[in-house]
Amino acid sequence: MAATSLFSNFVASPRSLSQNSSLRCLVPASSAAFPTTRKYGAAVVRATQSDTVVEYGRKELISLTRPLHDYILQNIREPEVLRELREETMATMKGEETSVSPDQAQLLSMLVQIHGAKNCIEVGVFNGYSSLAIALALPEDGHLVACERDAQCVEFAKRYYKRAGVDHKVDLRHGLAVDALNSLLERGDIDKYDFAFVDADKVMYPTYYEILLKLVRTGGLIVLDDVLWSGKVADTSANDAITSSIRELNKNIFQDKRVNISMVPIGTGMTICRKL
Repeated sequence: MAATSLFSNFVASPRSLSQNSSLRCLVPASSAAFPTTRKYGAAVVRATQSDTVVEYGRKELISLTRPLHDYILQNIREPEVLRELREETMATMKGEETSVSPDQAQLLSMLVQIHGAKNCIEVGVFNGYSSLAIALALPEDGHLVACERDAQCVEFAKRYYKRAGVDHKVDLRHGLAVDALNSLLERGDIDKYDFAFVDADKVMYPTYYEILLKLVRTGGLIVLDDVLWSGKVADTSANDAITSSIRELNKNIFQDKRVNISMVPIGTGMTICRKL
């Protein structure tokens, strides 16, 4: 079957980590929309009352149902300062669904620590949740260049960097991310950075990606958020500018021999690229 028919039956729904919080995740819109089995390339998709199971040989991959996502969130070690940031965001800021979820932030933090990263870049700060998670994972002499064009978001994030005691690690650049990234190139920061995370203007992703390939060292990581775009990338009827741009980006990264890649179905999808 085409990828569309598998993913178009999923919708983004708010999920709660506590009574005062919400997240977005992919859940089945209706199990009745699936027949008993569907073939997907070499796989078989089998529908049940609660989820859809994709079988690759003997391996079964279940979809992220609401109860399962709740279970995952109950097992997230979210630092208190990140929880406070997230809850204040929901109470005072619009667009809180654009922030990474706690499970995504935990993955970013783990990648920074496993990689031993010291010099990092974030493109798109919003409320500072992901950049704070990265800064907390950095060593005391670590450095994060964070790019954000919204002045309100800059001030909000700064306040939490200071509260967490990591403001000395973060170089927060207010303005267009492409200008900030080009300024790093101009000052000679080629191959300097160990890790980069992108969660910003989706249409600009290809531009950010190419600049980051110059800034990130060989063996360094570039992580891009929203690569599944709530499942819309697999829906052939979705041809808006953002979806089309992400779809094209995914195809180009898949074909890019300059990196090794892993697309991870967490949040609205993340692709981890390792520069060769």
